[in-house]
Amino acid sequence: MNILKPQEIFLNNLENKNIGILNTFEEDTVIKKSLFENEELPNFNAYALNFEYCKFIGINLQNAVFEKVAFNDVIFSNCNFSNCKFIDCYFARCEFDCCKLAGSSFTSNRLSNIGFIETNANFINLTDAFLDKVLFKKTSLRNSYFSETSIKNIYFDEADLSLTQIFKTSFKDIDLSNSTIEGISISLEDIKGAIIDSYQLNDLSFLLGVKIR
Repeated sequence: MNILKPQEIFLNNLENKNIGILNTFEEDTVIKKSLFENEELPNFNAYALNFEYCKFIGINLQNAVFEKVAFNDVIFSNCNFSNCKFIDCYFARCEFDCCKLAGSSFTSNRLSNIGFIETNANFINLTDAFLDKVLFKKTSLRNSYFSETSIKNIYFDEADLSLTQIFKTSFKDIDLSNSTIEGISISLEDIKGAIIDSYQLNDLSFLLGVKIR
C-alpha cells in the first residue's frame, strides 16, 4: 500500500492559527498553513478556493457546498461534512480522520492519495469520480453509490460496504476479503477479478442465481 500522506513537516508549523473560516475569501484565494478549529458553519459555501497544508479540527460544515475547491496536504479530524456537496473538487494527499461524511456527494471529483480512517461515509455518492490510491480503513460506506467511478489502487481495510450500489465500476484486483459486503449490489462484470474470501461467496451468490447451503 503506497499512499502518500499529508506532509507533516508543514502541518506541524502552521502560521495562521484559528483565523476563522468565516473570513470572506475571494475567488481563487490560496489559503496556506492555516488551522481551522471548532467552528459551527452549517450551510457554508466556498467557490474556487485552494487550501494547502491546512488542518480542520472539529469543524461542523453540515450541508455545505464546495465548488471547484482544491485541497492539497490537508487533514480533517473529527469534522462533520454530512450532506455536503463537493462539485468538481480536487483532493490530494488528504486524510479524513473520524469524520462524518454521511450523505455527501463527491460527483466528478478527483481524489488522489486519500485516507478515510474510522469515518462515517454512509450514503456517499461517488458518481463519475476519479479515485487513485485511496484507503478506506475501518470506514463505513453502507448504502454508498459508485456509478461509472474510475478507481485505481483502492484499498478497503475492515470497511463496511453493506448495501452499496456499484454500477459500471470495475472492482478488478480490489481486495474485499476483510470487509463487509452483505447486500452489495454489483454486476458479475464489475465484480470479476475482485479478491474475496470463501465466506463472502454467499453474499454474491445472487449473481449466479444460486443458493449456498
